[in-house]
Order: sequence, then structure tokens, then C-alpha cells
Amino acid sequence: MKSDVKATLEEMGGYPVTIRLLDPPLHEFVPQGEDKLKSLAEELGVDMAELNKRAEGLHENNPMLGHRGVRLGITYPEIAEMQVRAILEAAAELIKAGKKADPEIMIPVTCSKSELDNQKIIVEKIHKEVMAKFGLKKLPFMYGTMIEIPRAALKADSMAETAEFFSFGTNDLTQMTFGFSRDDIGSFLPDYLNKKILPADPFQTIDQEGVGELIKMGIDRGRSVRKNLKVGICGEHGGDPDSVKFCHRVNMNYVSCSPFRVPISRLAAAQAAVESKKK
Repeated sequence: MKSDVKATLEEMGGYPVTIRLLDPPLHEFVPQGEDKLKSLAEELGVDMAELNKRAEGLHENNPMLGHRGVRLGITYPEIAEMQVRAILEAAAELIKAGKKADPEIMIPVTCSKSELDNQKIIVEKIHKEVMAKFGLKKLPFMYGTMIEIPRAALKADSMAETAEFFSFGTNDLTQMTFGFSRDDIGSFLPDYLNKKILPADPFQTIDQEGVGELIKMGIDRGRSVRKNLKVGICGEHGGDPDSVKFCHRVNMNYVSCSPFRVPISRLAAAQAAVESKKK
């Protein structure tokens, strides 16, 4: 992980790089197929029966709402420590080499300030250790979170007491706000669109009446506590023109999207800026 983070930070040449800590549930890391499982068992020094038992224990009925994101870091602090150490050591190595590095550590799937406080203790501990290891007086980084659970948007004022930046994970926020499964919506979405029950696919363009209200609320409440709170979104909504214009209206600092959507996003951002000046 450290080599990948270091290469990315170096390529960005001092521009901020937001690194989200592990988000998927643990069962997704268990290899599929008998041969791969045997190889893993040999590597771990356990028999297949024990490995299968452990793998079965990781199974969840609804893993998207299960043991993932920050919950992994709380249950297994060593997982959080490993990631944070890789990020900060990568930055420290670049700084020692006379280069610039600006990492931003993002904690996913949070819904309370206490989760952020718990993980920040780990981050600060590793930060001190890395500075001592590399003989650095300063090792800049930002600490923030993804807002992808409705409760996090509602409690954004307390979240901002610890988080220095928010990134709205609009895919999961849409999923949890509507109660729609992004993977299964295809079975009924065409009827909803044809019968005008929904004006558009909420996973393609932000639902400004519902999800958008949560986003605006989260930004306003967060900045009521931390005026310079950095705010953006991540996910495919960042490449949708109407969603980008909405992000501009609610005073986000940035949007992010997949590489092939960057030109569309940049054009929409420019249009939004021109439209706001005309008004």
C-alpha cells in the first residue's frame, strides 16, 4: 500500500490527495475458488477446515450495512494503524527527499463524532511515531470523513468538531435515504420513470429535494462549527452536469468523479460559475 500511496503523492506534486481508508466488508477479501483458498490456508499456516470456518464467520446478510468502513478500524485497530502508517510514512519519505506531499486521511461509513474521535487517537499516535522515525518537526495532513449515512448529515455540526473536511458519498447517501438498493433498483426503476413517480434515476443525478436537502444541511451545520470546512462529493454524481451545478450552489469546494467524466465535470463547473455571476 505504501508504495502506491507514495507514487500517487509524488505524481500530484504537492496537491492534496484524499485517501479513503478501507471501505469494503472483510468477506470481500476472502479469495474465491478452491485453489486460491488452499493457497491462502498454506500462507496462513491453518488447515482448510479452520479457514472455511473463519470465512463463513465473515458472512453477513446485508454487508453494505454491516461490518465495514470505520467499523473495521474500531473492531480491528491494527487495520487502521497499518493504513495510516503507510500513508504518513509515504508522505514523510517524500518530504525527507525534498518533495511536497499533502495527504488527506478520510474515514468512511461514519455516523457519529465518537467514531471519528476513536480513529483520530490512532492517527495522532502513528503521526507522532512517524515524525520521530524520520526526524521531522512537521508532517502535514488533514483528517476528515465521508458523509454517506443520513445520521452523519444530521449530526454534521458535531462531526465537524473533529473532521477537517467532508466528502459526501452520494451513492450510499442516496441508497440509504431512499431505501433503494443500487444493485437491485433496475427491477422497478423503469416503471418509476415511465409513470413519472421519479423524475430521474437518483443514482445518476442527485435528488435535490431529498438527498440534496441532507447535503445542504450537512454543509451548513458543519460550517457552523468549522467555518473553513472543506467539502466535496465523490462518486458518479460528480460527473453529472446537474449534480455539479447543485454542488456549486451549495458552496462545495470541489467535486470528484471517474477520469472519463472529468471533461464533463469541468465544463459543468464552469457553466455553474458563469450562471451564478449572472444572477
